[in-house]
Amino acid sequence: MSLTPNTPEETPVAEQAALPRWVVLLFVVAFVFVGYLLYASFSARSAIQKGQEQADKRTQALAAELDKANSRIADLKGQLDVTSQKLGLTEDELARARSLAQTIKKQQQDSDKDLRAQIGQVAADTTTKFGEVATEISGTKTDLAGTKADLEATKSQMQSMKGDLGIQSGLIARNHDEVEELKRMGERDIFEFSLGKTKGPQHVGPIQLLLRKTDPKKFKYTLNVVADDKSIEKKDKTAEEPVQFYVRGARAPYEIVVFDVGKDDVKGYLSAPKSATAPPPSAPPAAPAATPPGN
Repeated sequence: MSLTPNTPEETPVAEQAALPRWVVLLFVVAFVFVGYLLYASFSARSAIQKGQEQADKRTQALAAELDKANSRIADLKGQLDVTSQKLGLTEDELARARSLAQTIKKQQQDSDKDLRAQIGQVAADTTTKFGEVATEISGTKTDLAGTKADLEATKSQMQSMKGDLGIQSGLIARNHDEVEELKRMGERDIFEFSLGKTKGPQHVGPIQLLLRKTDPKKFKYTLNVVADDKSIEKKDKTAEEPVQFYVRGARAPYEIVVFDVGKDDVKGYLSAPKSATAPPPSAPPAAPAATPPGN
């Protein structure tokens, strides 16, 4: 019996497979998709910035229109007072003039309400549009919150600057240091006062004031303003509320702001326009004694 030699079996050599085409294609598609995402993010951010700029411009335009309308009302009121004093109008004519002034004032208030509604609509539209984009790009949430806060602050500032005559006021000081800052600005004449309850009115700048009542718990007070030989009662006014009135010869209103209400006194300041030239009012003359009949 012949023996055949044992030969080792030949081991097949595995050829290294080349990288499939679908893998290369997958890398290309992934690269294009990442590029698209970067481009979409950049376009969305640009749209947000453009929308914010447009909203700011509309808000500024509406605020400027409101200031211009208030200025026209103040001019009309001043011209009406000066004209009535020069012409010596009758009581009926003065009543008609006052009625016309009240009508104009109501129209102005309605106009102010519409403008505030438009500003609120701008804020609402802007917030809605920004909210839709923010769901896709998380980085824009901070910008949206900042824009909404700015709009709310502007609206709050406009409301806080209205006086009791519905006329736009200037900056309001809330303590002695802020009163000094108003003086340094020099835009108006500022007369700081500490007013107590007295029998007669006290001089404050070119006018006189008589404190009648205080309510420290509710931060309210009542006082009389004596100017142009007339006494005007300002009843139940609130601290930090601009109390406005006109003085002969001044085209802009005078303003009284009380920032501290005590039990028997108040502290605040009088703000007068620079163009005011009215001298301090004199005390009203005493009424002559009645003459008995036949003398």
